[in-house]
Amino acid sequence: MLRRPLVVAPMAGGPSTSDLVIAAAGAGALGFLAAGYKTPAAMAAEIAAVRAGTAGPFGVNVFVPSPPSADAGAIAGYLGSLRASAEAVGASLGEATWDDDGFEGKIAVLLADPPAVVSFTFGCPPSETIAALRQAGAAVAVTVTSPGEAAAAAAAGADALCAQGYEAGAHRGSFGGDGPAGRDYGLLALIGEIAAVTGLPQIAAGGIMGPRQVDAVLAAGAVAAQCGTAFLRCPESGAHPVYKASLADPRHTTTALTRAFSGRWARGLVNQFMLRHTDAPAAYPEINNATRPLRAAAAARGDPERMSLYAGQGFRAATDRPAGEIIDRLCGGPRGPQR
Repeated sequence: MLRRPLVVAPMAGGPSTSDLVIAAAGAGALGFLAAGYKTPAAMAAEIAAVRAGTAGPFGVNVFVPSPPSADAGAIAGYLGSLRASAEAVGASLGEATWDDDGFEGKIAVLLADPPAVVSFTFGCPPSETIAALRQAGAAVAVTVTSPGEAAAAAAAGADALCAQGYEAGAHRGSFGGDGPAGRDYGLLALIGEIAAVTGLPQIAAGGIMGPRQVDAVLAAGAVAAQCGTAFLRCPESGAHPVYKASLADPRHTTTALTRAFSGRWARGLVNQFMLRHTDAPAAYPEINNATRPLRAAAAARGDPERMSLYAGQGFRAATDRPAGEIIDRLCGGPRGPQR
């Protein structure tokens, strides 16, 4: 299904759209819908929209539920420190509730109408779920950030791995969200370490913004490069206009890992919110649910200092060119004849 060695990453929260997936298919890449934060019905509607726009293969990414946080006191204390930020944008914090992101309902939809690939982030689903999806006709990929996670996904029956390096934007796809920051593998090292424990095909993700980086991960042993940040500014992206503008704003000079917005490590543009709230506990999705109204109000006001501007380390190279042109550039030039 890989006509070109490029995957357009699933980007939950708005950036991934059916138009982006359709454009990826038209350019010979494999695009992913992001089912995270959507209801099963909304996910099904996006799948239908993609099928109406292309006959090409595409994927759907699903979040594996995280266990509820056991530290209600830490959550309450952290949320207390956020009230001034919420008031500054005229918002109130939401409830710090746990949910499973509609996991079982999404699996039921995907079993009934499987895309070419179903990928999982934040953990490895049960082997029975993987087997059922494969029986239905979908290949299954699991996002991993360490050799140990890769071995576990292989043992559970995954067809492929998305190897996510430390450089990657947005949430870390690690199986647990409570470890310290800064101990993850860089992408090239991770590809080699995974190859030592399993021969499963690897899709390499993490700060890949140009054709030389694509060539580098292919030379390291990956079968494809996965790019997300490279497409955030393109017309087909559903990212908020303030988000898109921030990626090109010279006042944003670097990225960092933070739990401030969601309670789970994620890489984004360093802004005031990240700098002021460095003590967020590991509590996903509770903190994510609580800060959602704050982030939405900040976006509505055009305030990038209180938005979650998730991006990888190479964000400055993101352009506002159409997705097809970006894919051509990443792959080293216009497509040759289709196979």
